[in-house]
Amino acid sequence: MGGGLAADVLLWKRWRVSFGIIIVATAAWITFERSRLSFLSICSDVLLILIVLLFLRANYAVIRDKQLPELPELVLSEEMVNNAAASFRVKINSLLLMAHDITLGKDFRLFFKVVVCLWLLSVIGSFFSFFTLAYIGTVISITVPAMYNRHEEHVDKCFGILHRKFSRHYKIVDESFINRLPRSLSIKEKSM
Repeated sequence: MGGGLAADVLLWKRWRVSFGIIIVATAAWITFERSRLSFLSICSDVLLILIVLLFLRANYAVIRDKQLPELPELVLSEEMVNNAAASFRVKINSLLLMAHDITLGKDFRLFFKVVVCLWLLSVIGSFFSFFTLAYIGTVISITVPAMYNRHEEHVDKCFGILHRKFSRHYKIVDESFINRLPRSLSIKEKSM
């Protein structure tokens, strides 16, 4: 996992921080689930309260003739924005090219895999809210690395067995079904 604060938190070497993340995630999840408000409305409410408190604090300081500490200016350099935009543009273009190939029927197997994955996401999404999935992901990302680090040999053995079984089943599905799907459903290619 490398080193540094992130590795220490994920491996529970800084157990107070790791435990704190789970407590905050649990409190946030309970808040979102109990309030039945959307993420956008809760974020806007929190920002509204924050801005009102900062405004009142600034006016109170003026009345009491106290000087507020300077707030740092938040400035993005043009180079940083250009680098982020260039990286984002490359990723979006490759995604759009893949989507173009799928919608034109150039790769039916990829189309089929995308449809199955989107359907599975839809089924999972019908059982859990976004916040529940985010909470589950947070708890898993904090607990699983530490458990793996502690029981690495046993986990590797069990997942090796599962991987072999899954590979065997995938090979059967691939040979009997996916390989029978045509690469392309284009009429032009059939007539040439």
